[in-house]
Amino acid sequence: MSDPPRKETEVARRIRAHALARGRSPVEIAQEIHEQCGPLFGTSRVKAHRLAHGVALSDIVAQVKALYEVDGKPAPRLGETLLSAYESGYKRPGPEYLHYLCAVYRVEPDALDYQSPCICGRGHAARTGAASVPQPRTPDRRPAPAPDALVGAIVPRSEERPWVTVTDLRGPDRADGPLTIDVGEEDIVLRRTLLQLLAGAGVALDGQFLGAVDNLRRKMDDTLVGATVSPTMLDQWEETTYGYGRQYQATPSLRMLCDVLLDFSEVRRMCDKRQPVELQERLCRIAAQLSGLSGLIMINLGDHRLARSFFRTARTAADETGDRQLRAWVTVRESLVPMYYGDPREALHLARKAQDLAGRTPGVAAAMAPAVEARALGMLALRGRGDAAPSARRALVRGRSVFDQLSKTDTSDLVFGFTDRQMAFYEGDTFTNLGDHKHGDEVLSHALTLYSPTDRVDLTLVRLDRAMCSLHAGEPNAALSAGQEAILDLPPDHRSDILVHRARQIGAAVNAKCGEIPELKDFYEALAGPWVQSPTQERPAVRPGEQV
Repeated sequence: MSDPPRKETEVARRIRAHALARGRSPVEIAQEIHEQCGPLFGTSRVKAHRLAHGVALSDIVAQVKALYEVDGKPAPRLGETLLSAYESGYKRPGPEYLHYLCAVYRVEPDALDYQSPCICGRGHAARTGAASVPQPRTPDRRPAPAPDALVGAIVPRSEERPWVTVTDLRGPDRADGPLTIDVGEEDIVLRRTLLQLLAGAGVALDGQFLGAVDNLRRKMDDTLVGATVSPTMLDQWEETTYGYGRQYQATPSLRMLCDVLLDFSEVRRMCDKRQPVELQERLCRIAAQLSGLSGLIMINLGDHRLARSFFRTARTAADETGDRQLRAWVTVRESLVPMYYGDPREALHLARKAQDLAGRTPGVAAAMAPAVEARALGMLALRGRGDAAPSARRALVRGRSVFDQLSKTDTSDLVFGFTDRQMAFYEGDTFTNLGDHKHGDEVLSHALTLYSPTDRVDLTLVRLDRAMCSLHAGEPNAALSAGQEAILDLPPDHRSDILVHRARQIGAAVNAKCGEIPELKDFYEALAGPWVQSPTQERPAVRPGEQV
């Protein structure tokens, strides 16, 4: 007897040969390959189907491209590398690629181990009367596929195809009956919180609220599939989303979070229904923007765990659009999480990743990412990294060069754009961390003149940075006084965690440089007032002797 095969392809080839001899169908062969090779080699179901047909990655890619051509669509970007990533489980195909893979293999998504329904809403299994190749028969008269036949080798005419192309999806395929609105427990919690805020009642972030927020985000993760939605409705949602960008700094963070997540819930419900592919990209873009905005608000509220989760959801939605600029925007905004609540080295990594995604095309992320890189390098220079200072200055030059090429639309939005006042703030913050407090104070003073009084978050951060400049200039009392005024000038519902946390860093820096001076006690007592903070991220007030 020969030795048992030791390679995945050898095992699959032997299984296929014996199954074909017994007249098994490709679907049955794929199931057997998965059952036997899965425990040994980790063979996925989607790979098992290719092995069941005995074809290479290039053959499947060619078939998908042929189907695109038959449907009159531009050639897809699908290649052997991406298909291999699907088979290894490193990536998941988007709804359109999944549709065509199902069409090639003549199976439903669950047969490929994807639970989401196909966007076409119809079955992909071969139907009676579909064009096919006459198959040889074994002695027991059961049909057996030709061993060397390429899966889907003959592409039937559109009226004979057993699958539905994206361009075939029109009126008759739209869902019948009234639309059922799924109002979940999360919506009830958010609406109750919003009503309390509108009534002027004090609202604390508790476990029920944060649980509802995270459950809503998880539902969006689970339902990023197609939904039937009109272009007019998408126009309205896009306008609403960009409207949040204009209100972001002027509205208290918790109030803004409720508004954004209620709309986020509506978008999730849209995603839970079928939709034409040409509208799916726009809906996924809205989902990515609302999720990214929710991540920014969670940074302000001090819950960096939920912030990271929302950015992860935003990346999932952005990946569905194939828009590198949107993916770069999500990444550079995510870099603010470690910037304020983590390791500046991680912020540096994400900022450089965002620059790679943005490429050489001038855009929001391409301008903001070098500025974030400069801020992160400035923080590392403050911690003693010798090579960080010159790199930070070079990053500022790159960022300013790209910023000068942005359109007026890109420089007028604090969330989805990158404004001149934000650029000045980032430059001043970098100079301050590099120890150039005089230049930093000049740039920050200029930034203050650019901000509107309603841009409370960034405006307060700029004032706190100027307080740090006073400390570097040898005036600790002035630093404490300026930091205390910056916080107390805010209405209580605007005293978010990110601002109080930054003010505490000033106190810790004063303590590290000057010791326990008497003014520190008054400073900490002033910061002990009410502010919005996540209970999962509660930190004791910084006391003299502590390091940030």
